[in-house]
Amino acid sequence: MPNLPAAGLRALAFAIARAWGSAEEEAAIVADHLVEANLTGHDSHGVGMLPTYVRVFRQGCLVPNRELEVVADSGAVLVLEAGRGVGQRMAKLAVARGIERARSLGAAVVALRNSCHIGRIGAYGEQAAAQGMVFLGFVNVADHDPIVAPFGAAEARLGTNPFCAALPSRPGAPPALLLDMATSTIAFGKARVARNKGLPVPEGTLIDREGRPTTDPAPMVDRFEGALTAFGLHKGSGLAILCELLGAALPGGQTITDPMRHAVVNNMLAILIDPGRFAAGARGPAAVEAVAGWIRSARPAPGVDRVRLPGEPERESRERRLAEGVPIDERSLAEILEAGAALGLERDRLAALARGEG
Repeated sequence: MPNLPAAGLRALAFAIARAWGSAEEEAAIVADHLVEANLTGHDSHGVGMLPTYVRVFRQGCLVPNRELEVVADSGAVLVLEAGRGVGQRMAKLAVARGIERARSLGAAVVALRNSCHIGRIGAYGEQAAAQGMVFLGFVNVADHDPIVAPFGAAEARLGTNPFCAALPSRPGAPPALLLDMATSTIAFGKARVARNKGLPVPEGTLIDREGRPTTDPAPMVDRFEGALTAFGLHKGSGLAILCELLGAALPGGQTITDPMRHAVVNNMLAILIDPGRFAAGARGPAAVEAVAGWIRSARPAPGVDRVRLPGEPERESRERRLAEGVPIDERSLAEILEAGAALGLERDRLAALARGEG
């Protein structure tokens, strides 16, 4: 498995996004987002998504350079229609509007409807926290076959429906806390990465078409047979249902029950809060740091070097991969190059970009 430089992967992603028609600004947003996902250790949402994006673009299900449409604006509540626009840009613009509104009003609720895949949700938590805002995000995944089995079910009825929460720290610093997770035990992209590497997935993460536990990701990834499990039994299942209802059904976005085009649509309900409005003064940030320090001070379990807060593993991965490069398995890289070739780009040129030779 080669390690490729982040700058090379960014150039590769930028070239492919430009080839499907995104303007330079939009292509840069996509490339930065995907590579940042790889750097933070979330390869499921990194450059390995490019073949899917090319496929849905060729189906007419990804629309470059789309502008957000305001569906409803009632002060603290803003509903925005993406019309299958490029998700990373659609979500970034929607969160930016929410930040502006929360700064004015103290809090805002922004519903983003019918966007193409918006990527790693943690990026939007980071975006909000960098501007001093608390962020809560409920997201559904629709427009393709369900892939997650609710608790007690032997077949899929939901998407991986991620949830994200972020708390700011001091201005310009990383979030004090960033929780970004699929409500399935593993993300679908992690099953895809395991398939590409020829590896099993961990026990308890998949069931086969008969509802029996399995560790083979190929039937799910290649044919949507079987289902991912929800994390934490009924707890993850309940949160996944809330993401479906709050993220999509409530604001009128596409749900898992609507007719599908076998692409990827995300809807997101984002709640943004200005913590300065709580009148806690210095007590608020100090309490956040005190609680964080208290948790970190716990004695590590056997085999664990230290106790970490949500978001810290991603920062550690970023530092390591910036120095050592991003690992990309041969099959995933080949699929990315093939996707670029389908848009008329030269495979050798793309491979050279990925190696940082562009």
